[in-house]
Amino acid sequence: MPEHISIPRGPIELAADLYWPDGVQPLRAVVLSTPGSSVKEQIGANYASRLADRGIAALVFDPAHQGQSGGEPRDLEDPYRRSEDISYAIDALTTIPGIDPHRIGVLGICAGGGYAVHAARTDHRIKAVGVVDPGEMGASFRGFQADGPAAALDLLAEARIQEARTGRLTREKWLPDTMGEAEAAGVTDVDLLQALRYYRTERGRNEHSTNRRLARSDSLLIGFDAFHLVDQLMTQPLQLILAENLDGTGFDEAGKRLWDLAPNPVDRMVVNGARHYEMYDLPEYVDAAVDRLATFYTDHL
Repeated sequence: MPEHISIPRGPIELAADLYWPDGVQPLRAVVLSTPGSSVKEQIGANYASRLADRGIAALVFDPAHQGQSGGEPRDLEDPYRRSEDISYAIDALTTIPGIDPHRIGVLGICAGGGYAVHAARTDHRIKAVGVVDPGEMGASFRGFQADGPAAALDLLAEARIQEARTGRLTREKWLPDTMGEAEAAGVTDVDLLQALRYYRTERGRNEHSTNRRLARSDSLLIGFDAFHLVDQLMTQPLQLILAENLDGTGFDEAGKRLWDLAPNPVDRMVVNGARHYEMYDLPEYVDAAVDRLATFYTDHL
């Protein structure tokens, strides 16, 4: 069972779980940065518990404004704050007896991969960077806009004016709330259906994951570039892990861009047979990824 801890973050606190391995201290440790909309008990726990089983302390937390962490307004997905959360988590780790403050790495999954990279560029307390299907949320959200990102920003500006006037905040769904809702909407995309089967069924659902995103998040996401200045600033060794079947998801393109930019790419692994959302919890794929990650962190922390 993990140790529940609170991480000071200015006027609020982040809710976190620390997974301890059996082993000799001082310990190497990894901070996990999780996918958008997820909470610490979901994908992060699957990876953190396995890293601990392999001798690496692992800290997973709910982002500010989400899950059991503090922060208002709720359901904000601010990519800059998501990245900064990682540095606050490292602050906390460096004060915990038994953790070696000079042997701390980061692991980012999906959108969390982009946030982990963004943090590592300028926080060189991070000594090694691992990512699984890293997402570049800025590119994704710019691509989602049917009439282009600039037109979307115009609409978001008007919506924010109305929010200020009425005091009512607008929230969007990350995904349909149920499989039935998705079927009624005619959803057929295999990856979206796999996301639904993870997040919106008993398989992966968690009461603290609201499936809501504050609409004002989108203007921040549209202007974000997780990999900006990676080629100049991110000197840490990089472990890249990709599912084999990523066509049409954007994760393959983000992974290639990151690999090409990184000054110190160490290892690239493709998990045969896997699709993106299967990397969240299917044991054969998660175990394969964590085995390679554990070797990477052991070598570089």
